[in-house]
Amino acid sequence: MANFCLLIQYDGSRYNGWQRQGNTQNTIQEKLETILETLYGEPIDLNGSGRTDAGVHALCQVANFKIPRILSRYSCQEIQQYMNDSLPKDIRILGVEKADDRFHARLSAISKIYEYRIDCGEVANIFDRRYLVRIEEPLDFTKMREAADYLTGEHDFKSFCDNRQMKKSTIRTIHDISLELENGILTIRYHGNGFLYHMVRILTGTLLEVGIGDLLPSRIPSILEARDRSMAGFTAPPQGLFLIDVFYE
Repeated sequence: MANFCLLIQYDGSRYNGWQRQGNTQNTIQEKLETILETLYGEPIDLNGSGRTDAGVHALCQVANFKIPRILSRYSCQEIQQYMNDSLPKDIRILGVEKADDRFHARLSAISKIYEYRIDCGEVANIFDRRYLVRIEEPLDFTKMREAADYLTGEHDFKSFCDNRQMKKSTIRTIHDISLELENGILTIRYHGNGFLYHMVRILTGTLLEVGIGDLLPSRIPSILEARDRSMAGFTAPPQGLFLIDVFYE
């Protein structure tokens, strides 16, 4: 089998997320697989590095697919050109590479970076409002950074997962959480070895509750220990979330 790796960028505003679904064809995975099926003349299974939610964006999503070598008649450049010519303008293929036979976009990943972008300037940003979440209340960044420090490291993040039926391990490691403010835009960057369903959005909602004074930073350890979703903050809206990068060995 020939194994190809795709680097993908998309504006998720009008899609029902990454993952193929039975009740809609309006997903990123479905769009890509349909075009690859047209190119190769047979069904293609695409493995993404992760399942971004409806409305979430990606600056660099990674995916791979395998085809029999007898069908591997197109160069990486030809695959990229064909896909970009066929895709809607809010999905782009940044690159195509041949990968090792054992490479799997999700299983081979060792860490990911997500960013959540918040408009907290004096006047709302009208041009980027589709990619920001507006917060009117003043935010205490010192307390938010204090809370973020409690969240870094290896923890059981069950309180920060919206899948209440989760049977697999909810232990994850967050290597770093950084907060950067520039021109009224707060960017919260999360670097971790993996993230649970809605985890980044719940972490963000929790940090925002700390920032506006509804939650003390010192409460974070007890929220982690509770392993109870109701103890953590709200699930922040999807449009401020971006998958930035995926790392492999």
